[in-house]
Amino acid sequence: MDVNETIKQQIEENPILLYMKGTPQAPQCGFSAKTVQALMACGERFAYVNILDNQELREALKVYSSWPTYPQLYVKGELVGGCDIILEMYESGELEKLVKEASPEQDSESSQ
Repeated sequence: MDVNETIKQQIEENPILLYMKGTPQAPQCGFSAKTVQALMACGERFAYVNILDNQELREALKVYSSWPTYPQLYVKGELVGGCDIILEMYESGELEKLVKEASPEQDSESSQ
């Protein structure tokens, strides 16, 4: 599988996916740390990929998304944006609404 197929598969398989530097428990840059804090405050689980572990993926994702910086948040397959956008959405309440709607737990509750 080539790197673009890997990215596409990761985005499709994870309703809330954060490409970041480091891990949520140990972010490796301030922007990733702030983004993780905002996401965690919304109370929903999310997947993440540490882009520092894979140079090829890190470079390919910039082209794939047409977004040159990290972190990058994808919700339901769509690029939401980076740190500044995520923090603005968190402050306005939009982020919590977006991730709650995308959460797998919400899908299972609404289908009962």
